[in-house]
Amino acid sequence: MRVEGLQECQNDSTASTLFVFNGELKLDINELILRKKIRGDCFRLLSACFYPPEKELYLQECLFQNLTTALRQVCPEAMVFSKKMEEAFLHYSGEDLAVEYARLFVGPYELKAPPYGSVYLDHERRVMGDSTMEVIKIYKEAGLSTDEDFKELPDHVAVELEFIYYLIHQEVEALENSEIDKALSLKETQEVFLNRFLKQWVPRFCAKMKEGTENEFYSALADCVLSFLSHLDGAKNFDLIIGLGKTSDQGV
Repeated sequence: MRVEGLQECQNDSTASTLFVFNGELKLDINELILRKKIRGDCFRLLSACFYPPEKELYLQECLFQNLTTALRQVCPEAMVFSKKMEEAFLHYSGEDLAVEYARLFVGPYELKAPPYGSVYLDHERRVMGDSTMEVIKIYKEAGLSTDEDFKELPDHVAVELEFIYYLIHQEVEALENSEIDKALSLKETQEVFLNRFLKQWVPRFCAKMKEGTENEFYSALADCVLSFLSHLDGAKNFDLIIGLGKTSDQGV
């Protein structure tokens, strides 16, 4: 079976499914799944950076080293910014980071970089606008609901990044279970959400961050996110997985 220039072929020495795109041999299924997991980790780790900074926890969890390792494999051009993030994070005190986080994203005064999609997507430039309702609908369709103890809005940048991680995680599980239709549906949801929401407003949000701060950590974070999202725009995806689990003796 072929889809948009993709065709499957079999490596005679293994049961792995390989894929050809425009005549060029590409990743086998196990490598492709691994790359998806790494890409998902990038979304998860970037999401964590938009919660209130917990310096000791971030360092204990090696957040920035893990982000750099992941980016090295799927988006090397963003890796320079994750390294700058780590250097800056070590430079500032926990109090300095918390104060700058509040000044940019929380208040009490005018926010330098509102972290909510509706501020950028809706004409009213307010929180909980029409686009927020669309986001909530997509979350519900994906089987998710808002935790009552969670105090942020559904279209907060950290929540939307984490949602893409969740979809990738679900897609990987489907691929590992040979549930191809489910995997393709989850991939489509990712693309819709990225194109309709994150890619539409996060670049403007990151520009606001860079305009509104002299803090090197948050400036590098903005650059890292912009570079990562730009990479997603330019990268060729070989993610349509066809005939998962077939072996060469099945006459493929």
